Amino acid sequence: MNLLDENIREDQRSLLRAWGLSIQQIGSDVGRKGMKDEEIIPLLHTLRDVTFFTRDLGFADPKLCHAHYCLVCLDVRKDEVAIFTRRFLRYQEFATKSKRMGAVIRVSHTAVSVWRRNAPIAKRVHW
Repeated sequence: MNLLDENIREDQRSLLRAWGLSIQQIGSDVGRKGMKDEEIIPLLHTLRDVTFFTRDLGFADPKLCHAHYCLVCLDVRKDEVAIFTRRFLRYQEFATKSKRMGAVIRVSHTAVSVWRRNAPIAKRVHW
């Protein structure tokens, strides 16, 4: 499951769906409107194999790595979320759920930083 944070704009969600990506969003499809950040991680624990996309860089914390989800923190403008989400999902290193699970990932224009469970440092991937 690909899950968008509630604060990601509707036009970005619509664009992802128009491109054929299966996308759900907190507050619309999963969870409830107005969920606090501290409620999101427990929600992700109840789901299986979820990739959570957010612009909230507070989630870019290696302590949040978990085998059953992936956190993707998009360090991009609000109107670039769809483009970078699709680009991320198509990138060979992250193209399948099994390649993404257990990671906290920070995506920017120039690079991707990946923290994996039980890894001492982040791996930097240039794209």
